[in-house]
This record gives sequence, C-alpha cells and structure tokens, in this order.
Amino acid sequence: MSDDEPDDLQETGSLKKAEPAGISAGSDRGDEHASPAHEAVTFWKLLVFFVPLGIAASLVTMSHSIINSTLARAPDPEHVIAGYAIAMSLLGITEKPAVLLRQTCSALVRDRVSFRAMRRVAFYVFASIMAAGLILSYLPPGKWLMGAVFGIGGAQLENVLNVYRILMFVSLFSGLRCLYHGLIIYNKRTFWLTIGMVVRLFGMYLVAQYYIRVHGVTGSSVGAIIFLVGMVIESAVAVWEGSALLKHKIPEKNPEHTVEKTGDVFRFYKPLLFSSFIAVVIGPSLNALLGKAGDGVIAIAAFAVASNLTQLVQSFFSYIHQIVLNFYRIHPGRVKRFVLVISFIPSVLIGLLAYTNAGPWFLNEVIGVGDRLMEEVIKTLRVFMILTLVFPWLDYGNGILMLRRETRTMVYSQSANVTVMLVSLVLLIVITPGWNGAIGAFAQSVGTLAECIVVFAAVKRGRGEALISGSAPREKSV
Repeated sequence: MSDDEPDDLQETGSLKKAEPAGISAGSDRGDEHASPAHEAVTFWKLLVFFVPLGIAASLVTMSHSIINSTLARAPDPEHVIAGYAIAMSLLGITEKPAVLLRQTCSALVRDRVSFRAMRRVAFYVFASIMAAGLILSYLPPGKWLMGAVFGIGGAQLENVLNVYRILMFVSLFSGLRCLYHGLIIYNKRTFWLTIGMVVRLFGMYLVAQYYIRVHGVTGSSVGAIIFLVGMVIESAVAVWEGSALLKHKIPEKNPEHTVEKTGDVFRFYKPLLFSSFIAVVIGPSLNALLGKAGDGVIAIAAFAVASNLTQLVQSFFSYIHQIVLNFYRIHPGRVKRFVLVISFIPSVLIGLLAYTNAGPWFLNEVIGVGDRLMEEVIKTLRVFMILTLVFPWLDYGNGILMLRRETRTMVYSQSANVTVMLVSLVLLIVITPGWNGAIGAFAQSVGTLAECIVVFAAVKRGRGEALISGSAPREKSV
C-alpha cells in the first residue's frame, strides 16, 4: 500500500477547517514528505499513542477480578455475587451515556469555547443519569421495572437496589473521567489513562483488603463501594491532568473551529447515544435464544466463557477509532497500514486458544472448565475468530464517521447488526441446534459484519460524493 492515497485524502479534506492552528494536513497528493506533520506520523508514534489506551482497557478486567475475589469471601458468596452482578448489568445500561462523552470530547473539543459547550452537555447527561438512578432506586415504578426485567423479588430485590444506589454514583464519576479523557487523548498524552487505571487498581486493592482483613465482607454493597472508590480515584487523575492541559495547552478560541454551542455537540452525541441503546438488546437476546438450543445450559455457558475471552482480547484493540480521530487527517495511509498490522493480532490470539494445546490447558488450569464444556468453548472460540477479524475494521470505519461528524450512520449500522444477529440466531436454532454456543458466536459475528458493511458503505459514499463534486467537501457545521 503506497503512501499516495488520493481517495483517503479527499475524506480528510472535510476536516481541514476544523484543524487547530499550526497543523498542516499535507498536500493534496498525500506525499509523506509534504509537511512536518506527515513526517511525525511514524509507526512508533502510533504505537506509543495506542498501547497505553489498550493497556488501560485491558486493566478494567483486573478491577472486576478484585471485586469478585473479595465478594467470594462473603458468608453467602453466591447470593452476594449474584446481587452485585445484577446491579452491574443495570449500571451497564445507565452508564453508557456517560462513557460516550470520551469519543465526543476527543472528536469535537479543540479550544476552551468548545470545551465549555461540551461541559454543559456533560452536565445534562449527569443530571439525566442521576434522575434515572433515583427513580430506579427509590420510586415504585423503578422497583417494579427492575423486578420485571431481572425476575427477582423480596430480599434479593432490596439487595440489588442497595447496590445500585451506590453504583449510580459510579456513572457520575465515570462520565467525569471520560470527559477529561477526551482532552487527554486529543493531546496525545494517552499514558495518563494507563497511570489513572493503575492508581485506580491500587486504591481498589487497598479498600478490598480493608474489608477482607478488618471490616469483613458483609454484602453485595461492598463490591459497589470498592468500585466507586476506584472510579473516584481514576476520575481525579483524569481531571487533574485534563485541567492542566486546558489551562496551558488549549487556546481560548480556535478561529477555524465551528463547535461553540451545546446544540453543536448534541448533533454529534445523540446518534451515538441512540445506537448504543439499540445495542443493549444484543446481550439479553443472545442469552434468551441460546437457552432454546440443543443443550441450552451448555450453550449459554460455552458462549459466556468464549465471549468473555474474546472480549478480553478485543478490549486491547477497542481504541482504534481514537487513532483515526487523532492521526487520520494528517496521514491516512500510515493510519490504514497501522490498523492493517494490528488488526490480525486478536484473531491470532484467539486462534492459539482455539487450535493449539494452549486452549485446553488455559481453560482447564486457569479457568477451571470441565472436558464437556471445554469442547463447546473451543468450538465457539473458533467461530468467534470471524468477529475478531471484523471488529478492528468496524472501529476504524466508525472512527472515520466520527471524524466526518456523520454519527447518524451509526444508528442504521447498529440496527443492521441487531436485525441480522436476531435473524441468524432464530434460523440457526431451528436448523442446527446442536451448534450450541457456536450459534451465538456466529450470530454475533455476522451481525457485526453487517454493521461493518453499512459503515463502509457510508464511508465509500462520502468519498464518492467528494470525487463527484471535484473537490473535498467542506466541513459540516455541527
């Protein structure tokens, strides 16, 4: 692949107007020596930017391990862990609007004026999350909804509500850290995300040791308290570094940047939010329909183990869109080559588990999976290799859409994902119920492939429109 990529450079032209002063987008020919900016985008620079993001994402798994290992010491660990897990499932839904602030801030904030608009949007998001949390936790409709959705009642329902009353503050601090993560990532100081995660883990470990050695693990709320302390610590690190960048590195007003009002931010943010809520149905649908496979219990268990392993591997590569947001407009060719190099790594790692002796050893010795389940997990992992091949390029394509501020496309692409996944699930359960967990892996993989096709059709369409017009499109006002 040559450095000369006129089609890609047509895409970057739409954002030249939004570039901070002093950064050149290079020549129309895409010559790598056209400007100092091009020379600066080396493979090593991309790696130094990307690896800390991947490490921070991977360390999240360790934070949950600290909590689960602590709760396992409770007098009734099954009841305690189950209560915490149900409350965390609810948090996964209500925290989503806060997490999306990271991509939004990274894509839109280029000066203090745009950050103030971003901060006002964050305030509305935080207020909405807290209002939803209070309704779910304290008012009768919320209690009824939680009982109906999760099928729990009595003492366990009250236990889950107590846990969520703490976890809803996790959403608040999670959103705060994501807001300032956007500033940190755009200024290419991604090692601060790893530092924040490491400090968070240390703080969580200390709190966990306090409960284990001094106070005692008395209930599910202990897990929520450990998680909240960790999130407060990580958000404090992000706010500290982000505020320093805002004061010393970010100008008051970039005359070439158009984001100034909350409406500008909401036009980018709302499609991201809608698409994320569409994706919420994926997990429950998979588990509900897999229960109707040939051996429902084995199918659900095999899919859960294989899915967690796949997610653990993929989490390291879940920030490819940030590579696109921060470097694509400078040198699209090098970004594409970088993604091409790293995109095969998740498949190689899953392939080692699925096709070599490393898989059975890891599943048996580390996770403790028995022979019957192990066989199904390995079959499921082999199918999940499709997902690991597609996901990096989906994240790459989504990065281009965010760069162009065409986030509305993600609503359609996520809808395609859910539709294809559900149709595939139903058909495979009818035709090949004996696939068990592999049914879920295949359905999720082809759903993601459908999403990727829609995303790249939009990317290609935008490129074609630029070529037909005879020039790169002007930046859209958001």
